[in-house]
Amino acid sequence: MEKITRPRKTQTRKANGTAKVNAVKNSSNSPESRTAADGQTPLEIRFLKAQTNLSGSRKRLLRQILGEPHETFFLSSREMARRYSVDSATIVRTVQAMGYQKFADFAHDLRNHFVTQITPYTAMKAATQKNGSVADYVNQSIDKDLENLNALKATLDVNKVVELAKQIHRSRRIIVVGIDFAASLAISLAYGLVRLGCDAEAPTGSTGVVQSKISIMTGKDLLVAISFGQGLRETVEAAQRARRQNVPTFGITDGDKTPIARFCDQHIVASIARASFVDSYVASVAAINAILVACAHSQPKRALELLAQTDKEYSSGARWYQGNEDSDQKAR
Repeated sequence: MEKITRPRKTQTRKANGTAKVNAVKNSSNSPESRTAADGQTPLEIRFLKAQTNLSGSRKRLLRQILGEPHETFFLSSREMARRYSVDSATIVRTVQAMGYQKFADFAHDLRNHFVTQITPYTAMKAATQKNGSVADYVNQSIDKDLENLNALKATLDVNKVVELAKQIHRSRRIIVVGIDFAASLAISLAYGLVRLGCDAEAPTGSTGVVQSKISIMTGKDLLVAISFGQGLRETVEAAQRARRQNVPTFGITDGDKTPIARFCDQHIVASIARASFVDSYVASVAAINAILVACAHSQPKRALELLAQTDKEYSSGARWYQGNEDSDQKAR
């Protein structure tokens, strides 16, 4: 099986509050802001291009900021100036020397750069530095879910979803690959497609199970790969293997430059940006719901015939819990 060359993980040096940009460049995660060619974020690219325009003190300041994005991405220019014992004008002039017109543009790229290094630990650590109450963190989590959902609504290509639904109906078999948290997404999509009469499956178990399923796929089938950021190795390799076998592929991911986006024929972008240690999969679930709705309504007669077969089951009492107040009280 083909192996993916994985970039080295970032090793942030905290001595004297500095970190080498070379270490930052080798960050292990790949958000949508990464370039496909060299894995650098826009912020890193600007820093490298501006070397001749930056004084030694500005280079040192930027190395510190780039090396500690988990502690700086949420700061204003004044707060960042206090952190590094300079005045806010120095911060503004430094980012302008990199080609940014406004500090807000630099802060946007810094947040994206932070995503390249984010882990559950760093995300939790960054969140706790805001010194909010537990209720504040809960509200921030819901706000982030809404933000991701609104981003999906604003950017989703509905025609692409409709075309995917048509392709699903044309396919002999659909294999949905998702690992770890994405496994629940894969199972949901596969289960929904089965309810609509499709031969769909989300393989679970060892790597060999996934490989065996893909090895017998042909151009009449469809592989759906679900993974985010740098992408889990098993999912990315599944997409690569399917591609080598001329199996049509579709991806659900969080950026246009992730491995899933690059190796799949088509893809949908659904942000999983997090407010704390756990990724937000609200937009991903919404994307899957949209796919299932498109599949149902692209062939409504067939969908109704299949759903009618289970209608009696839904209407009967056998499917649902049939307790009573007395038995519930005894159980409590």
